[in-house]
Formats: sequence, C-alpha cells, structure tokens
Amino acid sequence: MLLILEHTFVILMSIKFFFDLILVLILIPFLMPMIPGIAIMVRLSSPGPIIYWSDRVGRGNRVFKMPKFRSMRADAPTVATHLLQNPDKWLTPIGDFLRRSSLDELPQLWSVLKGDLSFVGPRPALFNQAELIALRTQVGVNELLPGLTGWAQVNGRDELSIPQKVQFDLEYLQQRSLIFDLKIMWLTLLKVFRRDGVSH
Repeated sequence: MLLILEHTFVILMSIKFFFDLILVLILIPFLMPMIPGIAIMVRLSSPGPIIYWSDRVGRGNRVFKMPKFRSMRADAPTVATHLLQNPDKWLTPIGDFLRRSSLDELPQLWSVLKGDLSFVGPRPALFNQAELIALRTQVGVNELLPGLTGWAQVNGRDELSIPQKVQFDLEYLQQRSLIFDLKIMWLTLLKVFRRDGVSH
C-alpha cells in the first residue's frame, strides 16, 4: 500500500512539473514587457537592489533563494511582514502597490523554471519561521513543492494564524489534483483583482 501511495505521489509531481513548465512558457511572452518597467520603478523609488532574494524553505525543508521585486526598504528586518509592529514604515513608496497586485512575485517564475516552486502549493516559509516549519513537518506538508499560491492563500492569506495555514496546507496535501490546482489558480486571480486577504 505504501509503495502504491509513493508511486502515485511521484506521478502527481511529474504531472505538476510539466504543467508548471508549459504554463511558464505560455505566460512569459505576456509578462516580460512588464518586468523592465517594474524594475525601473523599484530602482527609482528607493535605494537598494531591484530584486530581493529571501531564504525560503522548500520541499524536504531544503532552503533555497527565492526572488521578489523589492517592496521593502533595504534595511527592513528579515521577518514575515505581518509580524512587524509598523509594516508601513518599512514599505517603499511603491511597495504597497506591488504587494497588493502581487507584481512583486513575478521574478518567482524563475523559481518555477528551476523546480524550486510550483504554481500551486504551500507558500514557502521564511527560514526563521520555526513554528510554521515544525507544524508542516509534523503533518507531512514539507514533502510538497511550495507554490506561488496555495489553498491557504485563497482562504485568508495574511489574516490566518499559523495553525490555520497548516490546516489548509494539510487539506491541500490530502486533496491535491490538477483540477484542485486549477480551482486554486482561478480563486487566486479573483483575489488579486479584488486585492483582498493581504494586510501588507
């Protein structure tokens, strides 16, 4: 039985990889024209690098470098934004716009091509989010490839507590399928257009 489950898991991961690859190749021609403009805005709005590389926890709790357009000041603390006492203090002049529109995450298409991320999966934890990492490991969620978006993201995102996020991650682990991924991607588009579920 265990061998069957492992075989099924491998098949699902292979399908997701090819789906992700095809989707990236489709999206790149449409998104590439936006990237230089965003990069210029980031550069002109505040001092510091255009791309911020954060240490994130991937599949099997392996740490990898994840790129984002920088939306916070270069001297901002390396913690989840919602844990800051005054997040607005650290945002760049265009940081709030980039985050609410999710345009700051465009460079993560590179991570999808590398195989560090999938389009759908648990959102990768920061390297120092010990509670989130531990809870995910306890329920086996750490064996999933993290995603650009996920079941927790379309059910509250920054408004969720860590145990609530892990519960949604576990539901995704138990229900994962291509159809479920497509549903989450559609709900993500709706969230982005409505700009809800993001505190900062």
